[in-house]
Amino acid sequence: MEKAQKPLGARAYGHIGHLPSSRLGAGDHHVHEGQAVICTSKPRKGDRIIVQEKLDGACMSVANIDGFIIPLTRAGYHARDASYEHLRFFDRYVSEREDQFAKLLAPGERVCGEWLALAHGTRYDPEWPFFAPFIVFDIFRDGKRILYDEFHARTAASGLRRPCVIHDGREPFSILDAMMFLGKHGFHGALDSVEGAIWRVEREGRVDFLAKYVREGKVDGKYLPEISGSDPIWHWRPWPNIQIGEAA
Repeated sequence: MEKAQKPLGARAYGHIGHLPSSRLGAGDHHVHEGQAVICTSKPRKGDRIIVQEKLDGACMSVANIDGFIIPLTRAGYHARDASYEHLRFFDRYVSEREDQFAKLLAPGERVCGEWLALAHGTRYDPEWPFFAPFIVFDIFRDGKRILYDEFHARTAASGLRRPCVIHDGREPFSILDAMMFLGKHGFHGALDSVEGAIWRVEREGRVDFLAKYVREGKVDGKYLPEISGSDPIWHWRPWPNIQIGEAA
């Protein structure tokens, strides 16, 4: 079979470094110690610290390539070429909302987010008032993240949902404060303990860096059929009568 091509010629999204005490997964890494200090205890003058709930799904993207709206996996392949069914469903989801993404994205831009169609390590309640199967967290232009205020304004106008912001300001926000604020289930209808949080540091008109915290005890992919040995738990599928997880 012909090998699938990457429409962007590269990955659609990279990896975010972890804060100290965050649970590391395979291939994960910590951010520099100085970056951790900036996020949680001592920002530099002019830093803006934005902290959001971290969601647990598959990282996917939608790109405007020469006027064509293309759904992509994290690795940069077209969603229709993905190995897993729930990732291929993203192609259907985007095609049904092509006008929405076309209005959001200029040629050369892409929006990235968490695809929650299938439970990975956290179940979500699809009846939750603020649930959406695709929660967006970044727009890239010329290979760089746009600032949060522009991102918020554009995605809000398009009707796309974003991760809940639990802190936004010049002051640091500790891991303890973040997890206490999120509580057990966070703000996106999680039926299991919330996964963690993402710190976004903006400075001098650019996004300087991101960092994340994942709670101890989080088991990646524990609800995936190939790991659990059980039936998949769907939050969204392109047909009715979906199966949803039951609250613990």
